[in-house]
Amino acid sequence: MTRSKLREELFKLLFRTEFVSKEELPEQKELFFEDSGMTDEEKTDVSRRFDDIISKLETIDGMLNEKVTGWNIERIGKAELTILRLAVYEIDYDDRVPTGAAINEAVELAKKYGQDNSSSFVNGVLAKFA
Repeated sequence: MTRSKLREELFKLLFRTEFVSKEELPEQKELFFEDSGMTDEEKTDVSRRFDDIISKLETIDGMLNEKVTGWNIERIGKAELTILRLAVYEIDYDDRVPTGAAINEAVELAKKYGQDNSSSFVNGVLAKFA
């Protein structure tokens, strides 16, 4: 799979965290990977990144709350919040992903999964991290 497709799969897995408890995440991860079509190497990479994001979620949310002027993360749509969390993780914690690529990929995910103006919102928030 391409990096963009793997990022999209990671987004889909992260999105589940909005609807289940932390105790259910291991089972959700197993269910997600069952028919994913990913290689074992891809599953390992997505799983590692997922676990790392979950472990840093409180910090990432704090960073987002500092940057979203006039908003807080409770007001952000679930898809947009998941996209922002993934992008902030890539910008601040994943040295393999250039900042510009993380922002561009987040905007593309917002166009695909977010509401009408989501891509502009996501771009504006992430520009503050660049």
